[in-house]
Amino acid sequence: MANKPMTKTQLVAALAEKMDADKKTAGAALEAVVDIITSEVSAGGAVTLPGVGKIYCRERPERMVRNPATGEQFKKEADKQVKMTIAKALKDSVNA
Repeated sequence: MANKPMTKTQLVAALAEKMDADKKTAGAALEAVVDIITSEVSAGGAVTLPGVGKIYCRERPERMVRNPATGEQFKKEADKQVKMTIAKALKDSVNA
């Protein structure tokens, strides 16, 4: 069974330890990175995190979908979906 995912508090603490900085600085750095990624992907761009992967926005066309509870079919409007492609280096380190 898998471990629980790392929380934001744990991530900030680990980041602070790696940076040799306090948690406030590490938290601000993490927030800045998240803000940059959010604004870039929202604008239709992509962000590559070296060694981790690429985060991008994909447009999905209008399509017919079915409500599984009732079986009713209806048209779903075109929308956007955030996707992430995992880097080969990360895949290899997990499978090593």
